[in-house]
Amino acid sequence: MAAGTIRLGDFTVNRLGFGAMRVCGPDIWGPPKDRANAVRVLRRAAELGHNFNDTADSYGPHVSEDLIAEALHPYAKDLVIGTKGGLLRPTATRGTPAASRTT
Repeated sequence: MAAGTIRLGDFTVNRLGFGAMRVCGPDIWGPPKDRANAVRVLRRAAELGHNFNDTADSYGPHVSEDLIAEALHPYAKDLVIGTKGGLLRPTATRGTPAASRTT
């Protein structure tokens, strides 16, 4: 909170967001070894005032997004979940709006 806030379009978020890649498994891929702890980490970040979660489908797929939903739903009105759409693994990158709808 001490870092202040910034505007993202219509939203105001804390300048220091939460990088959801860290709740995934080894090498930032797949499910975490301790799912319950990952959920606790996400909830604690929200308790500390984080309202911007950065995620990507390339961490799972769907792993960090599912964890965010489990930990934080129903969502606070000021919560922003950002994603790097179209970023795939292990080597493919499709950075188009259409690609993010098909992954």
